[in-house]
Amino acid sequence: MSKSSSASSLVEVSSSPLNIGTKSKAVLLFGASWHEACPQLEALLSALAGTAPDVFFAKIDAEENSDLSEQFQVTMVPTIILLNGGPTTDHIIVRMEGGFDPSHVTIGVQRLLSANEGLGSAEDSSSGPAVRPLPEDPEKELAARLDTLIKRDSVMLFMKGDPSAPKCGFSREAVELLQKHEVPFGSFDILSDDSVRQGLKKHSNWPTYPQIYVNGNLVGGLDVLKETAEEGSLKEQWGVTGPATVITPLQDRLASLVKRSDVMIFMKGLPSAPKCGFSRQMIGLLDESGVAYDAFNILEDSEVRQGLKEFSNWPTYPQLYVKGELVGGLDICKELAEDGDLVDTLKQ
Repeated sequence: MSKSSSASSLVEVSSSPLNIGTKSKAVLLFGASWHEACPQLEALLSALAGTAPDVFFAKIDAEENSDLSEQFQVTMVPTIILLNGGPTTDHIIVRMEGGFDPSHVTIGVQRLLSANEGLGSAEDSSSGPAVRPLPEDPEKELAARLDTLIKRDSVMLFMKGDPSAPKCGFSREAVELLQKHEVPFGSFDILSDDSVRQGLKKHSNWPTYPQIYVNGNLVGGLDVLKETAEEGSLKEQWGVTGPATVITPLQDRLASLVKRSDVMIFMKGLPSAPKCGFSRQMIGLLDESGVAYDAFNILEDSEVRQGLKEFSNWPTYPQLYVKGELVGGLDICKELAEDGDLVDTLKQ
């Protein structure tokens, strides 16, 4: 890396979309003012920027710039991302997260400089910094979600409407038959989610609704249900017991979730094993307060993860709720703690 009169500098980026100008390569540092490692990394990148005029170097506050953090799937600080070919996620060739040796940053930048434009890949860093793969494709995520839904209850009915207000005659007949046989069942309104409505047809190779599942296995539609009922008690044939669960539309589900406990935190991971620095910090604050709380792992439910952002008009995680009302994220809770108001807020 040679010196140049047109040397780059470490630029602070405070808005999205990311603009790297005419340069095709970039080094991004996602940090936070409270993290002790960030000043050292900023100094290192500033020095490297002076020797690499063709690379865009930037520091980004991961909490303040939530749009960019979401775009680049930043889940902890510090995170350093190297781009080759443009300012989007499909041009990521190296991703370094959490506690890593600063020397890896220098090695990564050297590899970025030597890489052909747009031809780098995550494989280039096999002996260097750890690279986190991007999330699975939407089809795999939907398949995983459908698997979870059909196993939500011993008997699951995917219908139009809900048991108290069916939206088609076939769904109404299925509900009446299950209730007549006193079968406890869960239900999902396919009219509330078109991805489930279309995806389940392909997932189970069954083109119509309603659909009935027992212990995660497709039984069939209304005609099969009627034939099975003619052979005797559905409850006895299926060997099912226990209460039913009605899966409501997303807005109703979120409204219920935020009130599940007087103090609810929606986070990445669990209190015993947070999956990002922000969630870890929030758990630390709550534990210090001594107030009981419940938690929801948003990484296990993409529907909640995306829906809650719009539900509460808050774009990042973790999110803290008290008696169903949004308090805010880590920055607000840290301010409350510093002012001595956090415990009173949690106990209100």
